Amino acid sequence: MTTIKDSVHDHIEIDGVASALLETPPVQRLRRISQLGTAVLVYPSANHTRFEHSLGVYHLADRALGHLGIEGRQAERVRASALLHDIGHSPYSHNIEELLYRHTGKYHDQVDELIDSGPVARVLTEHGLDPDRVAGLIAGEGELGQLVSGELDVDRMDYLVRDAHHTGVPYGTIDHGRLVRELRFVDGSLVLDEGNVQSAESLLLARALMNPTVYEHHVSRIAKVMLRRGVERALDAGAVDPETLRRMDDYALRTMLRECPESETIAHRLDNRNLYKRAVWAEIEAVPEELLTADHERQHELEAEIADEANVDPADVIVDIPAEPAMAESTSRVLVNGEVRPLEEQSTLVSALRAAQRDQWRLGVYAAADKSDRVGDGAVRALGLDLDGTRVRDVRPGRHVPLDEFN
Repeated sequence: MTTIKDSVHDHIEIDGVASALLETPPVQRLRRISQLGTAVLVYPSANHTRFEHSLGVYHLADRALGHLGIEGRQAERVRASALLHDIGHSPYSHNIEELLYRHTGKYHDQVDELIDSGPVARVLTEHGLDPDRVAGLIAGEGELGQLVSGELDVDRMDYLVRDAHHTGVPYGTIDHGRLVRELRFVDGSLVLDEGNVQSAESLLLARALMNPTVYEHHVSRIAKVMLRRGVERALDAGAVDPETLRRMDDYALRTMLRECPESETIAHRLDNRNLYKRAVWAEIEAVPEELLTADHERQHELEAEIADEANVDPADVIVDIPAEPAMAESTSRVLVNGEVRPLEEQSTLVSALRAAQRDQWRLGVYAAADKSDRVGDGAVRALGLDLDGTRVRDVRPGRHVPLDEFN
């Protein structure tokens, strides 16, 4: 048995197949993959990694299995999948995942090729576990897959607490001990037992508060899209192929960006935190409906249109249109009077949080500080943004901005 001191869960005991998996290269690589990517440019202490998060997910999965009374090979498969659930992550975690998906058709939880052969497969088979079934659990398949990837999964329970701890914000605090203890399976569905509507709401509320404060903080978003733009240029230039890039770590990615002529300018800006500024920061009501679903190609077209209006190079403009607000946690299931109900049907808090998410949504247009005035004016015209009231925030240098816009 191996005991590891963890900043969140104190001592984590690792045994069996997980102890052997811990020493494989795909798991050790997670030490070099940041958990929050560009959020470290906002919160300097948010330098934790996917490795320690994976240990936390393993720990909570082990506790959940104990409370659910699941033992033997079934339990070992879940423990293995919990430790391995993030080995498919590309550098900088989710920051470039969508970009790589466009090239490879794969997301981070599609890990079959990492588990079917090599050191991970050898460890699993030596412990009598089928790699395909472990990969299925990571993808959320079957009853037990819900523990690793679902609305009430232990992945979510760990990252909310861990991210709050390392950023220093109080919003991700949840009673993960109670959540794990109160998990039950009812007719194949993972639910929270009677009397735990508030526990489910706490998970929902923590995610809703962490989203604008940490995960979608405007500085983190700007750095994220700059990183994507640099990676996109390097891929287009042939500096790296998508499959190789998927298996790099953060350090290799940053080195590649610095060494590629097409991406070196963005790389140096990220190195020195010389980031683009918000030329436009528009609320959802100010944005024409057809822009809300603009795909990657359309966003590039919009950048060219804005650049033409502003008389700047299209490479100097970045349009950032996030997905429309969604709340997966609202479909988590709770037992109420012996009946399994989706949280959204039981909790009046869900509708309020959905409204808050919509209020927090922003379309961003970014440019270098010396061009943000022109780009902002050009963006309002090119995008047809509604300037009525305060629905488009003017955040360009020298303009008045409420202090609470800057966290």
